[in-house]
Amino acid sequence: MNESNGMAKAKTGGMTGTNRAILIAAFVLLAAAIGYAIWRDSAPAANDPATQAAAPSDQLAALEARTRAEPNSAEAWTALGAARFDLGDFKGAATAYERGVAIASDSAGLWSALGEARVMASDRDPMPANALEAFQKAIALDAKDPRARYFMAVKKDIGGDHKGAIDDWFALLADTPQGAPWEADLRRTIEQVGKIHKIDVAARLASTQPRALTAEEMPVAARAIPGPSRSDMEAASQLPKGQQDAMIEGMVSGLEAKLKADPANVDRWIMLMRSRMTLGETSKAAQALKDGIAANPGAAGRLKAQAQLLGVPGA
Repeated sequence: MNESNGMAKAKTGGMTGTNRAILIAAFVLLAAAIGYAIWRDSAPAANDPATQAAAPSDQLAALEARTRAEPNSAEAWTALGAARFDLGDFKGAATAYERGVAIASDSAGLWSALGEARVMASDRDPMPANALEAFQKAIALDAKDPRARYFMAVKKDIGGDHKGAIDDWFALLADTPQGAPWEADLRRTIEQVGKIHKIDVAARLASTQPRALTAEEMPVAARAIPGPSRSDMEAASQLPKGQQDAMIEGMVSGLEAKLKADPANVDRWIMLMRSRMTLGETSKAAQALKDGIAANPGAAGRLKAQAQLLGVPGA
């Protein structure tokens, strides 16, 4: 996550007063968390194991080559946009996302990614008209899109409706899934903007908690990565104990063997964490998280986010 790049840009030109500079710094910080990380971590193309282990320049070259080979693939342009954003090339990211939305105009996440890139590419205007247009399209497609909701609240604050912005951020916080990586930054932004404009937010912050994942959401999160599931384990329980143990151990051992041969496969690290948690082996799940990050430092955000969903200790 390129928070330093965003902070360096800290679009203070054309602003007035220290408070505005602080606000922009706060929203740029959260933009990195709520926008880029969420979109990158949810975009399969951006997490291709073939590119994750490569150096940034090699990764970018590979992604650019993919867009030339697959010019009509929204996923290819999305992956390129995420990589350019990661490198601080916000105008390049916007260009890639523009190609993506031209292909997949019904993707709220892609529209909000485009809006964020346009915000970050702007040197003076904290909410360019074309960025606002992209966020509005995202909201029209998905009223719950967290990145678009965040920036629409920023628009309110810029327009002087500080309480309205804070109320919208609190609504977003209440809708934030448990374990979401942007929760801490969202709370910090609410706190900072409240302090700047002398709006007491302490009690509301203390009482507003992220929502728990529903029973329906947990399987969806788990199914994002194929592999041994709870139903697989339950099927094994119908076997005699010796065969049962052998079946389960065979699944996990096979997974570990594949990871030794190909440690850059992030999906398999997530699969291993899930298997360990299903077996109740929480310490081994935590070790899988640690080993997966060591092998794939560029995918640390995605691994931690998935580990949080799975309840891995220390995630």
